[in-house]
Amino acid sequence: MSDFHYEPLTFLDSSFLALETRSLHMHVAGIALFDAEPMTTKSGGIDIERIRAHILAKLQYIPRYRQRLEWVPYDRRPVWVDDSAFNFDYHVRHTSLPRPGTEQQLKALAGRIMSTSLDREKPLWELWVVEGLEGDRFALIAKIHHAMIDGLSGVDLTTILLNVVPDSEIEESPDWEPRPAPTSSQLAVAEAARATRRLMDRLGNLTEAIRDTKEISDRALDKSAAAVSSLRSGWLRPSDRTPLNPDIGPNRRFDWTEMPLDAVKSIKNSLGGSLNDTIVAITTGAIRKFLIEERDFDVTGSEFRAMIPVSTRASDQRGALGNQVAMWLLEIPIDEPDPAKRLELISERTVQLKETNQALGASTLVEVSSGTPITLLSMANRFAGPRLRPFNMTITNVPGPQFPMYLLESRMLANYPLVPLWAQHGVGVALFSYDGRLLWGVHADYDALPDSDRFVAALQASFEEYKELAAS
Repeated sequence: MSDFHYEPLTFLDSSFLALETRSLHMHVAGIALFDAEPMTTKSGGIDIERIRAHILAKLQYIPRYRQRLEWVPYDRRPVWVDDSAFNFDYHVRHTSLPRPGTEQQLKALAGRIMSTSLDREKPLWELWVVEGLEGDRFALIAKIHHAMIDGLSGVDLTTILLNVVPDSEIEESPDWEPRPAPTSSQLAVAEAARATRRLMDRLGNLTEAIRDTKEISDRALDKSAAAVSSLRSGWLRPSDRTPLNPDIGPNRRFDWTEMPLDAVKSIKNSLGGSLNDTIVAITTGAIRKFLIEERDFDVTGSEFRAMIPVSTRASDQRGALGNQVAMWLLEIPIDEPDPAKRLELISERTVQLKETNQALGASTLVEVSSGTPITLLSMANRFAGPRLRPFNMTITNVPGPQFPMYLLESRMLANYPLVPLWAQHGVGVALFSYDGRLLWGVHADYDALPDSDRFVAALQASFEEYKELAAS
């Protein structure tokens, strides 16, 4: 038995590392607002030591947060190893806005934090505690690499830090001892042996595979058909370029807004389609309005595609780190002036995506790219490169709890999510539903969207348009 420990990354998780460049930061994030009164000290500040003690105690349930990257010597595949130099204070940071700090100042701070990549020599996360926010509030800014986490597992991590009732008790934090990491030569030998074992297992199962040839063949045909359908949806041809798709730099802006969840559900119930269809339709109307009114752009005939992550996480995988997600490509009708027709087209296209099993197809494409890291990196470079931009924007919607949550005694008031920007993506939209509201996070390139507030206004205007249409 070996006296060292490591865990290989999945090929999907590895792809988020391969995609990252100086201008493309592959971290996800959330900006959560809390009631500060229960956590205020006699001096008027936030009790940061209690918050730190609470977070430290919860790390026992999320061991990935004490692991860093290491690389297989001969092919540079990444693996996780325990970080023997783990420094909790490096990852949990404390700062303050000039009191009384405005939400605009908090947004500016969040944008600056999102403008730098995470240090790959350390565990890939940061948590900022920000006090001094007007309205007797404080904020938590969580920044986590996409290689560690997807949207739904992020919700599970939130439930680890939060509780459904106010609670002043802090768990005991057990001592932690890092497991020894392999040396470069040990890692190379272990990975070569693992590859050999996989091959032998396949050969050993050959008889059984032959016996089950029909079932395997049918499954392979289903996956192949889904993959072909996924490719035909636009992965191998560029979408049209718009003012929202310039070459982007490393600097970021972050903005947010919110809508009553019941009102959005009423639109869905009146006009048809799913809740996600309604969210995409509201976003489509906002893109159309913003491009026409703020950028003087002719949207006639524009082929504008959104990438929509679809969770493939089974119910028994909730809480597990790593990514269980596939990607839909959906052409959204920004050139359609009728809001009802826009929603109808989106609903028809999402039904078609489901019928052709494009979530399975996208997963299969990742699977077949996993023969070597070189292949994966080549695919990543193609998708990130300027000559092939298969989609214009990411739109992701993560369901959250419809009741209040608490960090110790402090009630969480809101949590605005952030999705990474891909190459030539000036803006991305992420949503989190919480306590009866849809919370929208708008992540933008600093130079591409200096008027991010106008994009937020366009989202609200599109929502009002659909609300009036549903009421009539």
